[in-house]
Amino acid sequence: MIRNGSHAVEEEEDKAEPSSSSHSPEKRKRVIRVWCDGCYDMVHYGHSNQLRQAKAMGDYLIVGVHTDEEIAKHKGPPVFTQAERYKMIRATKWVDEIVEGAPYVTTLETLDKYNCDFCVHGDDITLTVDGKDTYDEVKRMGRYRECKRTQGVSTTDLVGRMLLLTKSHHSNVDNTAYQLHTDNFGKGPKGHSPWTGVSQFLQTSQKIIQFASGKEPQPGDTIIYVAGAFDLFHIGHVEFLETVHKYAKKPYVIVGLHFDQEVNRYKGKNYPIMNIHERTLSVLACRYVSEVVIGAPYAVGKDLLDHFKIDLVCHGKTEVFPDTDRTDPYAEPKKRGIFHFLDSGNNLTTDVIVQRIIENRLQFEARNQKKEAKEMAVIEALKHKEDSLKTEAALTNN
Repeated sequence: MIRNGSHAVEEEEDKAEPSSSSHSPEKRKRVIRVWCDGCYDMVHYGHSNQLRQAKAMGDYLIVGVHTDEEIAKHKGPPVFTQAERYKMIRATKWVDEIVEGAPYVTTLETLDKYNCDFCVHGDDITLTVDGKDTYDEVKRMGRYRECKRTQGVSTTDLVGRMLLLTKSHHSNVDNTAYQLHTDNFGKGPKGHSPWTGVSQFLQTSQKIIQFASGKEPQPGDTIIYVAGAFDLFHIGHVEFLETVHKYAKKPYVIVGLHFDQEVNRYKGKNYPIMNIHERTLSVLACRYVSEVVIGAPYAVGKDLLDHFKIDLVCHGKTEVFPDTDRTDPYAEPKKRGIFHFLDSGNNLTTDVIVQRIIENRLQFEARNQKKEAKEMAVIEALKHKEDSLKTEAALTNN
């Protein structure tokens, strides 16, 4: 569903045939410039999917990212710094340009300044500190489009998983205990907002296809393999993958993702925070990644190296845990002389992020409750308006 101003039109996501006008060379000469903006804190595949859908509506995607100060004023403290958030959005493969320190309220002035035809946002609502819709002006002027919000992921949900310390979010574990938690986490006094609340993510082959590049290695490409959990895909991962990508003139980077149970074996606690389906989309959204092996074997053995014709195997500065038989998982690539340790210079790990959340737990819980309370107030106002219109219509008909 895409809404233009107050008009809604149905569209089958990413499957619609080009309109007849798109075949006209004259009309296709003009580049359609699209604007998105947001906090993009703890960037996850929901953010990436919004940007993917927005890019599909035009030709050139500009993304405005708010400062730490603006986010703290309107929502509460962000988990990541603005520098980290800027870099994360630059690494998202559908983004052509970013605007640092974009205003929190989207105006026609901003769209005109960057020569954008319209802005795109998900089908939830973003409110200022005083409860006003940040897209009100562009909606009224017909320069607003809407894309489907990705079900099953939100920053609220991810923070909840870290604090709860259970494994119920893993791909093959019953989620009853986790659901009890999400029913209460950040819940305001008037119940759940459909935008802040948690829902289940269901992976589909279509979603993977939409995120995947679909490109095969070409003659002359250097095929580089890296493996790991890539949990809570973050700036540390991005800078490592960027370093890997720069290691060859024509890189083709394959990321091997370990299954949830394998990650839990060597990481322990409630890791991974994101399950294998979620981690797959997060990694595929990165512009430095060409392909993902879902459920890659922990040991990088002969079969894997030969099957993908791997030229190089790289690992960052994180600890290499032994396999279940206590052997080195990189023994084969080391034997072939194709193994390299690479240092991106970024020491951020998933453990550090979780620690940030735990240390600021009360602030984040308060932020979620404040956000949900504002959303519930809007829902109540909309419901009241709808009821009034129904009553008015009934009186008119009588």
